[in-house]
Amino acid sequence: MPRILGVDIPKEKRIEISLTYLYGIGRALANKILKEINIDVSKRAKDLSEEEVARITNTLQKSGLRLEGDLRRDISQNIKRLMDIGSYRGSRHKKGLPARGQRTRTNARTRKGPRRGNMAIIKKAEPAKAAAKPAK
Repeated sequence: MPRILGVDIPKEKRIEISLTYLYGIGRALANKILKEINIDVSKRAKDLSEEEVARITNTLQKSGLRLEGDLRRDISQNIKRLMDIGSYRGSRHKKGLPARGQRTRTNARTRKGPRRGNMAIIKKAEPAKAAAKPAK
């Protein structure tokens, strides 16, 4: 299993798809990188030579792109900054609600989590009446 920037990429998939397993790389960027270093996009990751893996790694490091841990850290810092300054978007992040204007009356289950049980009050059976009959 080839390892690029500390991430194991799947060996059975084509290299253009395998590169998308790196956080911050999508299909378009993967194709652009492979075109730049002259690697066939239809090649499987297991068929890459050590030299080709090194070329991909060097290209990613020299590109100046934020990938993996750096990108995750930047995103979390941006969200924390929004919460600290008390912006509307920050308050939505704190509450775990959608932050980009989506409706929440329905269809917000991904952010809000699974539905809580129905809050209807169910009348309990009244065993007190049956037990309270006096004996004559």
